[in-house]
Amino acid sequence: MSISSSLQVESTDESRIRDLGDRVGRLMGSDQRSLSMVRVREIGIYAMLIFCGLFSLLVTVAILFVLVTETITFFRADEVTVANFLGSTSWNPLLGGTKSFGIWALISGTMLVTVIAMTIALPLGLITAVYLSEYASKRVRGILKPVLEVLAGVPTVVYGFFALMTITPLLQRINSGFDVYNAMSAGIAVGILCLPTVCSLAEDALQAVPRNLREGAYGLGGTRFDVSVKVVLPAALSGIISAFLLAIARAVGETMVVALAAGSLPQATIDPRDQIQTMTGFMVQMAGGDVSNYGTEYYAMYAVAFTLFVMTLALTMIGNIVRRRFREAYE
Repeated sequence: MSISSSLQVESTDESRIRDLGDRVGRLMGSDQRSLSMVRVREIGIYAMLIFCGLFSLLVTVAILFVLVTETITFFRADEVTVANFLGSTSWNPLLGGTKSFGIWALISGTMLVTVIAMTIALPLGLITAVYLSEYASKRVRGILKPVLEVLAGVPTVVYGFFALMTITPLLQRINSGFDVYNAMSAGIAVGILCLPTVCSLAEDALQAVPRNLREGAYGLGGTRFDVSVKVVLPAALSGIISAFLLAIARAVGETMVVALAAGSLPQATIDPRDQIQTMTGFMVQMAGGDVSNYGTEYYAMYAVAFTLFVMTLALTMIGNIVRRRFREAYE
């Protein structure tokens, strides 16, 4: 090989090396730009998550601030005392000189509706969840569960009119002692309203139980009923209790059903045939009424709302304690 030929080969190799180096440099530059874009995107997402969390916290704090300040204004009124508010069962905020602000009349109505609703929603929801999780085929489950969840999307005002126009006449045919507005009708409607919540969440908790627990129980000779009741239900107990507590909180805070079907007569009673008024029903009455925005009756709405907030907060805290107490972890 001549000297010129060898020099030409070397120059060709050097050009190839330079081209390869340029390509590597361009790739490294593009990778660096890509990494920079990824970092910028991650920082943006992180900032957005922080903003959303802070916004939720600020909204909660703002709501609590309004409730506390207006409740303090309510208790500063001359005609209001803490003893009467917490120790009386007479709630008459609109009766001139004989006003009384005994919150237990509204709490009694709220609890009566909630008890009736949970008597319907909890057992039926749990039984339906067990059936969908342990007995129903995939085809049946794929049909029934969406149908049940559709009930959760029905406006609550529809349930209110359903209770007033359908459930109440049926109850009056059974027993003539039922008023046009009564606790039983409202409780049944609220129970139907809460049924999808109990069913869906309890079924999800049952489905989260590992399959090997079921197979082990079947291997020991257990029937499907034994496996469902003695193995799956205890394993999913924390999720089921959380579903129950969420349904109870939903029933306590329900507004339109009780406003339409329960009535507007606050009284401490355990007779489901009687007309009652719940805490949310009173707030609807005050918000839509003709009372002065600076009167004691108006500020009573905030005191009732603050009491309702404390009740739902207590339910949430109890739910967290129960979930931690009965939670089981599986590998």
